[in-house]
Amino acid sequence: MTGSLSVPYISTMNDPIYLDHAATTPVRAEVLAAMEPYFGVRFGNPSSAHRWGREARAALDEARERVARCLGAHPDELCFTSGGTEGDNLAILGGWRVLKDKGRNAVVTSPIEHKAVLASVHKAAAEGAEERMLTVDATGTVTMDSAHALVRDDTALCSVMWVNNEIGTIQPIEALANHCHTVGAIFHTDAVQAFGKVEVDARKIPFDFLSISGHKIGAPKGSGAMFIRRGTPLEPLFFGGSQDRGRRPGTENVAYAVALATAAELTMAEHDAEGARLGKLRDRLQAGIVAAIPDAVVHGRDAKRATHVLNVSIPGTDSESMLMALDLQGVSASGGSACQSGSIEPSHVLRALGVRADIAGAAIRMSVGSLTTDAAIDRVIHVFSALALKARGLSAV
Repeated sequence: MTGSLSVPYISTMNDPIYLDHAATTPVRAEVLAAMEPYFGVRFGNPSSAHRWGREARAALDEARERVARCLGAHPDELCFTSGGTEGDNLAILGGWRVLKDKGRNAVVTSPIEHKAVLASVHKAAAEGAEERMLTVDATGTVTMDSAHALVRDDTALCSVMWVNNEIGTIQPIEALANHCHTVGAIFHTDAVQAFGKVEVDARKIPFDFLSISGHKIGAPKGSGAMFIRRGTPLEPLFFGGSQDRGRRPGTENVAYAVALATAAELTMAEHDAEGARLGKLRDRLQAGIVAAIPDAVVHGRDAKRATHVLNVSIPGTDSESMLMALDLQGVSASGGSACQSGSIEPSHVLRALGVRADIAGAAIRMSVGSLTTDAAIDRVIHVFSALALKARGLSAV
């Protein structure tokens, strides 16, 4: 494609707009204030018996209780991690390894998972597991027929993300968890994009393992937690200490545990109101783009979606050029998962949905969040539509 996609009537970086909250979120002021003492005056090692250690242990235990409460869990069911990737690896590899010699060698997942899940499943397969892939329909939803066919009495674990990170589709987590239990398999869900967007409650939905990440909800990058239901077998990935009941040995990051607890509580308190606000913003952005470009393809639009993600392709454009042009106009978005940025390959999620290569190659993910305003949505509709129409004109030359 030749030519420029600049739109001269829009101020560029004086008032930048961030529409990539699914990639990461700013650390909240309340979170920064809560964690700051544990980098300084409250620096103790929670494994130490003296007053400095006891102070750190009390903060860590309290943080564990607070996060567990937000998940409807018991404190001893919570393991602090460095984020979603570690939690996914621990659940999948730790769950499979402890069951592989007990007649349960299969690991089941879907082709639209985050790469942290897919890579963990591939690693298990390299170690001898049987890898099975569920079917997803054209809307991006896992089919229960495939779950019934593939999750059997030889299955160790099934892992399906709650909310897809690229298109926002909500998966049938309760039905999947219930089916896994009928055949004696462990069920894990990556809830990194779900927590704070849908109701996540271990008292109501029988998942066995669940992963969350702090930097998606206003806590620092490198913070996270994994729910491990009482009685569920798990082999640790790391060795060398008794911390976190031996499930995740190593000196605990007290500051990040406190940060995660603070962010989780704020997220839960704002859940209903913020969810409604984000849904209105996302829907208005989608409607404005479709009104300006009627043949715009909204991925997952016919499925149940979380309120914060819009993934749209404009036929005749490509995502790389559009993202660069949007960035020059002060609008930050992405082409899919931030974890695979720089890839020139179309999204594996969209490929699994059967989306045509040229349409998948035009996909733009815009995700609303705490920084998104009504005025920002108005600007983005205008800028995005103008850029897309200009790009189509250039590609036709």
